[in-house]
Amino acid sequence: MATVTAPTSQTAPASIPPSVCTLAHTAQLEALYTIIRDKQTSRGDFLFYSDRIIRLLVEEGLNHLPVVPKSVKTPTGATYDGVGFEGKICGVSILRAGEAMEAGLREVCRSVRIGKILIQRDEETALPKLFYSKLPPDIAKRYVLLLDPMLATGGSAIKAVEVLLENGVPEERIIFINLISAPEGLRNFCSKYPKTRVITGWIDQGLNEKAYIIPGLGDFGERRYCL
Repeated sequence: MATVTAPTSQTAPASIPPSVCTLAHTAQLEALYTIIRDKQTSRGDFLFYSDRIIRLLVEEGLNHLPVVPKSVKTPTGATYDGVGFEGKICGVSILRAGEAMEAGLREVCRSVRIGKILIQRDEETALPKLFYSKLPPDIAKRYVLLLDPMLATGGSAIKAVEVLLENGVPEERIIFINLISAPEGLRNFCSKYPKTRVITGWIDQGLNEKAYIIPGLGDFGERRYCL
């Protein structure tokens, strides 16, 4: 039986912005993405395997938080010189699809606070418009993990960061986490906010004439929430 030693279907732009980090593209990761991209995949399997990827993404996001030296006493009486996180964190999901990533964050960050932002397209201007936001009152003092599974044109993510900045969050304290990105969206987002770290699981080929990510996986929210 032939074996695959490394995935090759990733289509990335010639030059990824320096603020962008992708997951290590192992054969296992590509298998997970193949499952959630398949239109024949059941909703139950879509939930299970997309949650696996989300947890990997959150773990990678935490790797980019700053740490400070910290010494502790072990049960043997010895001293261990390690590190601890520098400050508090919170999650902010872009509704509605971003809510699907909240559980993965809670699984690895105990009692983490989570805010929500609702952004929709203004029918008159066709531009993203803020409709609702509820954020932790001390968010300006926290590192923020911004959650949204799909980055297409980048409009919603750009608007969400604008909201965070207006609430006092420094740009460099924001980490944007998503499952799939289009090169166009990455360029738009990173040119606007070069200090914000982007953690993405996969960079797809690009957008079609309807601004859908290709090959993509369809509407994440519909596949996640619709029976």
